[in-house]
Amino acid sequence: MLLSGKKTLKKRLDEGEVLFGTFFKFNNPHLTEMLGYAGFDFIIVDAEHSNYSYSEMQDTVRTANGVGMDAVIRVPSGLPEHILHACDLGAQGVQVPGLTSAAEAQSVVDNMRFYPIGRRGFGLTTRAAKYTFCDSREFMEYSNHELLCVIMVEKLSMIDQLEELCSIPTVDVLFIGPGDLSQEIGKPGQMGSDEVLELAKRITDTALARGKKVGMFCGSPADVERAIGWGVQFIAYSSELSMIADKFKDVIRSLHSIKPK
Repeated sequence: MLLSGKKTLKKRLDEGEVLFGTFFKFNNPHLTEMLGYAGFDFIIVDAEHSNYSYSEMQDTVRTANGVGMDAVIRVPSGLPEHILHACDLGAQGVQVPGLTSAAEAQSVVDNMRFYPIGRRGFGLTTRAAKYTFCDSREFMEYSNHELLCVIMVEKLSMIDQLEELCSIPTVDVLFIGPGDLSQEIGKPGQMGSDEVLELAKRITDTALARGKKVGMFCGSPADVERAIGWGVQFIAYSSELSMIADKFKDVIRSLHSIKPK
């Protein structure tokens, strides 16, 4: 769904803007609004590693949009029903994890787009179509050309098929998942290892050379600085859960530091 008076995420990326978002774990409207008021460009509603119903995802997207913030849904998998629901509930982008081949990515984007580009099921009784109050041609044009398609590259088999993946016109962003990449190379959790960073740089260089935008999870300001230096524009910084937990840890450390011995 296009937010009134705002450029789409795709348009902003095409204009060279660096965008900051965060993975969103808690189904909490207050935190959603706070992230928007704080100035985040987008949230990634994490339906892969959190417990969201479709209705809860829609409400989270609606809340984000209410404070002028875009919302991307990270679906649990590339199954057609997950893609369809994420599109229909009015998210500004769909992010798909766990794919192992360019052929799987092609199937995903086919299910995101309407004819003649894809095979998404047609319906106007959804939030994305403003519950029939949309112009159907404008809705289809937006869905086919502006709804952001983010494919996560986190499997070695997908890295081996980067050329094929980049040849899919309706894939907008290749998103580097350093967590799963660390598992792929047998170093789980070592997201800053030389091997993971080498793979991330390879993904970035290949994608940029072929006209794709690149996204990446970053866990620290240093990670962000390195990613931007590589040309990454779609930055997912940490998660609201981790940022809250880090603050709690900082506070309790400060309190213990002044506790009488």
